[in-house]
Amino acid sequence: MKLPQHNIKFALAICLVLCSYTQVQAESINSSTLVQNLRRKLNSPIFAAPPPPKGTGEPEGGKRSTAGSRGCDMGTNKSSEVKKQLTALVPFYSKSELVYGITSEPYPILSVYVPYKSNITYGEFVLEDEAENQQIYKVALTGTPGIINLRLPSKAQPLQIGKQQRWYFNVYCKDDNQIIGNLEGYIKREELKPTLKTQLSKATPKEKVQLYGAGGVWFEALSNAMQVHKSNPRDTSLQKLLQEIGLKDLVNQPIVDCCQLKKD
Repeated sequence: MKLPQHNIKFALAICLVLCSYTQVQAESINSSTLVQNLRRKLNSPIFAAPPPPKGTGEPEGGKRSTAGSRGCDMGTNKSSEVKKQLTALVPFYSKSELVYGITSEPYPILSVYVPYKSNITYGEFVLEDEAENQQIYKVALTGTPGIINLRLPSKAQPLQIGKQQRWYFNVYCKDDNQIIGNLEGYIKREELKPTLKTQLSKATPKEKVQLYGAGGVWFEALSNAMQVHKSNPRDTSLQKLLQEIGLKDLVNQPIVDCCQLKKD
């Protein structure tokens, strides 16, 4: 039986309306999903802190920051006190009061905020293995407060995979070699998973921040975030990393281009 032409037109009109409604609804759902995913990504942690080590040889304590003592730095700052503290940019586990971070590199970078304006101070970096053998390095500091990056020299003994080591960073007054501030913590080198290695080989510096951060590899996440910040100061990767380990007061501090480690 042949349907009347006006019924066919009416049916087609209804079909078009329903199709249009379905398409709009699908686009609305897709748009909403994209927004939700974007918000979730923006609000999600950028660093997944690994659990502190357990078992034999478990590290205890450390010192992530220190206000310093009255000495040559105070006299040259032209103020009664240093407003910000000497601080290592490393995760702090409050329950165990542990300063601890993971690296994947044999020669990692330790970043420290140095608040002193004095140019009559110098630093000392010490790396100690499980047998308490020490590598000691002098650090020439500038008179500019800011974040400095201390890279272990390539001629030094590299960090061994699976071994945790203790590090110290001390600041002294040149006049009398009196210690002004001191920090200490632990670092452990771990092998990256094959999947993560493959992802990192194809990643941009910003993507590396996400990948290292998700893997709990603090030192490389931070160094890549600093690289991204240097090329694009508006990027928030560095800000997020520091906020997540409780150092949001350092997010706007300058990164000072120094300081080489020299064998003592």
